[in-house]
Amino acid sequence: MDRPADQTGLLRRTGRELRAVFRGKTPTHRRYRDHLTVIVGATIGVDLVCTVLAYFLERHAPRAELHTIGSAFFWTSTQLVTVSSQLRDPISFGGRALDIFMEAYAITVIAALAGATGAFIQKRGLELEAKED
Repeated sequence: MDRPADQTGLLRRTGRELRAVFRGKTPTHRRYRDHLTVIVGATIGVDLVCTVLAYFLERHAPRAELHTIGSAFFWTSTQLVTVSSQLRDPISFGGRALDIFMEAYAITVIAALAGATGAFIQKRGLELEAKED
C-alpha cells in the first residue's frame, strides 16, 4: 500500500528530527534530549526505589501479592507506566501511600513530557521558519 507523498515526507522529517535529538544537533535538540534523559533517569530511579519499598512494605501483609522482588518490580513498573496492573492493590498503609505517590509521579511525568515536547516542537518550528526566510 502506497502512502501519499506528504505522509512519506512527514515520516522522513520526523525520523531526521529524532536522529537530531539523539545526536544533539542544535541547542534546541540538546535541550530536548536533556529533558528526556532526566525524565527517563528519574523514572528508572523511582521505579527501583519503589520496588524495594513495595517489597518490604507488602511481603508479609495478609492477602498481598508482592512476595518477591520480581513481583514488586513488575507491580511498580506497571503502576508507573499504565497506572494499573493485574496484581491486587497494596494491602498495607505504606503500600497504599506508595501507590498514590507513584500514580501522582506518573501523571506528573506525562505532563512534563508533554510540556517538553510541545516546547521543542514550537521552538523547532520557529527555527525552521526562520531558516526558510
